Amino acid sequence: SSGINAEWSLRPGAVSKTKPAADLEVAYEAGQRVFGENYINELVEKSHTLAHLSDIKFHFIGNLQKKNCPKLTTCKNLSIVETVGSEKVARALNNGWKKNGDGSTLDIFIQINTSREEQKSGCMPEETISLANFVKSECDVLSLKGVMTIGAFGYDWSQGDNPDFIELLKCHKELCEHFGQDLEISMGMSDDFGKAIEMGSTNVRVGSKIFGARN
Repeated sequence: SSGINAEWSLRPGAVSKTKPAADLEVAYEAGQRVFGENYINELVEKSHTLAHLSDIKFHFIGNLQKKNCPKLTTCKNLSIVETVGSEKVARALNNGWKKNGDGSTLDIFIQINTSREEQKSGCMPEETISLANFVKSECDVLSLKGVMTIGAFGYDWSQGDNPDFIELLKCHKELCEHFGQDLEISMGMSDDFGKAIEMGSTNVRVGSKIFGARN
């Protein structure tokens, strides 16, 4: 098994950063349910404005630091935090969700810095199992559901499959085998989501293709 659960349908997340809540509501009425947000204050504000939309789901896909975790956990309808890249962030998110969450467990993805760029967040590929073990053993209100990468920007697909996606698939396979658990894969954005889906992504982050170019 590849570790990809055939029962999962692909989840296109509409990246809605900088878009007003009214735009999200229009997209919701057209059938979009999953919205990816990068900025915590903006996300929390929109989530409260749109709390009347019963099926809306927010994914946090921005850079996450320990100090911002308490604020993030006040988001309504927070479905998945895709950018947990360290033990300290996982612990702070766990503590915040205990205090502010809705009583359920909070789904998280481990962000992996597949391109090993200093300016990128996420754990190194070889740290993935250790971080996953920490989440499972020390974070009682977090539930590990997948892995995520951003990868290097502007990859030239004429050179073959994106090495960042290949690296994420490798980490995903190791995690699935280590824990005997199916996990999701979040990779691919507006310019390469088709290729990412072909390679096995279950979550893609698409902004400009849904909302038009960013304001």
